[in-house]
Amino acid sequence: MTYEFHGQHLIAGTRTAGQTRFETALLDGTTRSTQAGTRDLVDAAVQAAEGAFDAFAATTREDRARLLETIAEEIDACGDDITAFATVETGLPAARLTGERGRTTGQLRLFASHIRDGAYLDRRFDPALPDRAPLPRPDLRMMQRPIGPVAVFGASNFPLAFSVAGGDTASALAAGCPVVVKGHEAHPATGEIVAEAITAAIAKCGLPAGIFSFVQGGSIEVGSALVQHPLITAVGFTGSLGAGRALFDLCAARPTPIPFFGELGSVNPMFLLPQAVKARGAQIGAGWANSLTMGVGQFCTNPGIAVVLADQAQTVIEAARGALEPVGAQVMLSEGIAQSYRKGVETIAKGTGVHAALTTSCTAREAAPNLFVVCAADWLADADLAHEVFGPLGLLITVESIDEMVALARSFEGQLTTTLHMDDGDTALAQRLLPVLERKAGRLMVNGFPTGVEVADTMVHGGPYPASTNFGATSVGTMAIRRFLRPVCYQNLPAALLPEDLR
Repeated sequence: MTYEFHGQHLIAGTRTAGQTRFETALLDGTTRSTQAGTRDLVDAAVQAAEGAFDAFAATTREDRARLLETIAEEIDACGDDITAFATVETGLPAARLTGERGRTTGQLRLFASHIRDGAYLDRRFDPALPDRAPLPRPDLRMMQRPIGPVAVFGASNFPLAFSVAGGDTASALAAGCPVVVKGHEAHPATGEIVAEAITAAIAKCGLPAGIFSFVQGGSIEVGSALVQHPLITAVGFTGSLGAGRALFDLCAARPTPIPFFGELGSVNPMFLLPQAVKARGAQIGAGWANSLTMGVGQFCTNPGIAVVLADQAQTVIEAARGALEPVGAQVMLSEGIAQSYRKGVETIAKGTGVHAALTTSCTAREAAPNLFVVCAADWLADADLAHEVFGPLGLLITVESIDEMVALARSFEGQLTTTLHMDDGDTALAQRLLPVLERKAGRLMVNGFPTGVEVADTMVHGGPYPASTNFGATSVGTMAIRRFLRPVCYQNLPAALLPEDLR
């Protein structure tokens, strides 16, 4: 390892110490001490971002594209050190982290290509009609413009792709918005080294240092101060429903409310249709088990619920249980997440009418898979059963008829994904379900498993509340840039005053 952890903040390119510290438990049993964030540090970072905004918003698309590509190069250059820090902080295997780093640099390069194309600006032009009766029409031009400094919260489950240089930061910088990142307490060294890479790229590109700052966490006060700062214009967040809703409420309660783009997770229900289960129920059950245990179930797209006809359930249960039983306890991202998983298992196990198909126990920072079964009527009667359990837990809901399956689909709250497992003979039922599920989720799938989110132009990673706080937004894919832009109409402006992209 060549990088030395400093445990400080990066405020507009300068390492800055705080007055208090927090401790992070590492995989090897030791702890890591880090400078904690404060309101004063947040204010300094946001003031620097505001001071850099005008110049950064005026940069060309090519300037910002080069910045994004340079950030990707800097992250690649310190890839081994990033992996070394992240493995001991998160417990994630090196191979997973290497893949996630590739996704992180890939989306930076994707946004570089996206803004070079220019289509995201949605430029429109209505030429002047001076002779139109009864009134002339002025020259009208419209395009998307950056909104201002953006706050980004690092995520626990993706220390790279949804954190310091993740999709929120990449899309905000691509839009021309300075970014202030609040680091996650579970992986402070991973956050710091990525922040150093971004800072180095900004210096290489000759751009204002204030366009990026990194403030370590350490207390709830840091996040609250960031979203309540009057110069912050939007927030990107990936995390739990409880924390996300608290921050969302703070944003709404400000004297000037701002958008809070929170991705809060979901149970991602799968509907196993009769002909598909008849033909390959065991295969679907085993595939579900593999998806549930991928990454110890620590994905926001983990398919926590499957719905099947009661007289077909046993085949799916046996196959899922058979695939889950050999899976031993695995290390979770933090002791706190492992503890929350155990509490979630207890809640489901005690739920109305719930029967255990597979139960396990684990301690400390580990988790093992659990599988439960409940009928639709009992599931509907117990609201706690609809809550996400972050970890490798599956809940199979049985229905007595096709009509009950459709009614159950209507009862779900907003989701990131929904899935139909179907064969050709299930088409009529799928046609009944599809209009319902379109209103429930941002991504609909057929014959697959939702773990794994492609970074692409067409991806929607969001959904109706409580999956996310803004149903019209996505945190993955190039459409994510829209969160940090707003349309501006220019009427009768001379060319010298117009943005370069509108001339």
